[in-house]
Amino acid sequence: MSINAELSDLIDSKFREFKEGTIVNGTIIDIRPQVVLVDIGYKSEGAIPSSEFEDDEIEVGDGVEVLLMKLEDDNGMVVLSKEKAAHKQNWEKIVKVYEDGGLVKGKVKSVVKGGLMVNVGVEAFLPGSQVDIIPPKDLGEYVGKIFEFKIVKVNDERKNIVLSRREVIEAERAEMRQQFLQTVKVGDKVEGVVKNITDFGAFVDLQGMDGLLHITDMSWGRISHPSEMLHIGQALDVQILDVDRDKERVSLGLKQMTENPWEDIEAKFPMGQRVKGKVTKLLPYGAFVEIEKGVEGLVHVSELSWVKRITRPSDVLELDQEIEAVVLGISIEEQKISLGVRQLEENPWDEIEARYPIGQRITGTVRNLTTYGAFVGLEEGIDGMIHVSDLSWTRKINHPSEVLKKGDEVEAVVLSIDKENQRVSLGVKQAENDPWSDIDDKFKVGDLVKGQVAKIASFGAFVNLQDDIDGLIHISQLSEDHVERVKDVLKVGDDVEARVIKVDKVERRIGLSIKAVEYSEEQLRKESQSFETLKPSSEMVGLEQAFNLASGGGEEWSPSED
Repeated sequence: MSINAELSDLIDSKFREFKEGTIVNGTIIDIRPQVVLVDIGYKSEGAIPSSEFEDDEIEVGDGVEVLLMKLEDDNGMVVLSKEKAAHKQNWEKIVKVYEDGGLVKGKVKSVVKGGLMVNVGVEAFLPGSQVDIIPPKDLGEYVGKIFEFKIVKVNDERKNIVLSRREVIEAERAEMRQQFLQTVKVGDKVEGVVKNITDFGAFVDLQGMDGLLHITDMSWGRISHPSEMLHIGQALDVQILDVDRDKERVSLGLKQMTENPWEDIEAKFPMGQRVKGKVTKLLPYGAFVEIEKGVEGLVHVSELSWVKRITRPSDVLELDQEIEAVVLGISIEEQKISLGVRQLEENPWDEIEARYPIGQRITGTVRNLTTYGAFVGLEEGIDGMIHVSDLSWTRKINHPSEVLKKGDEVEAVVLSIDKENQRVSLGVKQAENDPWSDIDDKFKVGDLVKGQVAKIASFGAFVNLQDDIDGLIHISQLSEDHVERVKDVLKVGDDVEARVIKVDKVERRIGLSIKAVEYSEEQLRKESQSFETLKPSSEMVGLEQAFNLASGGGEEWSPSED
């Protein structure tokens, strides 16, 4: 074989070592503004865009690994790429790390839809849910930072990589949690950060694990919600109350970091002592007052005033108001203190009997009317009540508005006092003599009397006589002739003359007769006897019962309509 033939075979064998798609070593032979020329030992050099070297400081003669993409292009030059060589090398490394279950470092490049793009040698996707244990509100704060990630998915065909930082953090926390559980004990004081707040308490991050700080262990005082004391991200020193290593649970206490103010509460606040405090909460049933840090007492709405009718504490108190009160009772077991404000003043009901003795006449203003009586103001916060039955000796009053209205000044007599229920009973009629006490001197059977018709009923007519006493003319006593309806003969307001045929002090009724006006004594005696034989029925009722049933205003009333 000739020398030329041997040289040709040697060159051919050399060139056959180059295979497209492989990574080869090259040497930089020229650096131009747009391209960098690289010699890989082939018959022609390759040109690589300068942008692929923008992060590197290079000089002629430097070695570089490149990807042989094509042995010859249309110009006969080798087609090379430094970036794709790096990508191929990094991809192979990533796949190896993924297969081995290891971690990879990377720099967050940008925020994209659903997460972040990370450079781990090749571009990879980090879903937003995998950024941290608690998904962050602002993904932008991670851009430009370097973290370790776990590779959770590799798609070789699409060259896609999915990362997780959350799994890295959870693995670290699991290791820290085990170490914490092995070393911590009840009574230890540890530092943590509030991670989450619920209605019943707060979860505190303790060196990789969560501990529960229950609302009842936050303060010796009363709080309605944990957010009143804590906020997410707040650093806390807490005490370990309980450790369950099997279930990996830790109970924490915050109030235990300070002395229990309830231990000697009875010595500090004995019953009857005056205390000062600040109103912390107003509820429909009372007001809470903080009398010492962590110690609150309740002023029930009934303990705000002796005499004022306070519906809601907020009517007289405000939040953060400084007030004085008296200790009424203490329950150490329930950690409750009862306070009273009205005890700061004398109870006006204690000496009520001395100020308003039974039988004393008083003058007062009608403050309110009810169906059963009238309330009269005696002094600030104290009223007396006149029952409707104590308004008149002679008249049947169905409602106090018939004789009184708000603002009227009345004279009355103190009838009774109930200190326990804080009630004073008054009577108006008792301020005058009972006209029925000497009725025999005013009306006798046979007397001729004059009066005015006050009411009409189906069974007769009521006539107002002297001293505001009413007499009843039964329908049978209106005329010698048969009377079908009373209103055919009489109407309200008519003046009438009649003769007394019945006086009953027990039943408080006077029977009258118009037809007996001209009777002789003998006729009157017989009529009176005849009237006496009538029994209370639909034909004749007692005066008191008749008053109960008859309506006012002159409208006719019948027993059958009741």
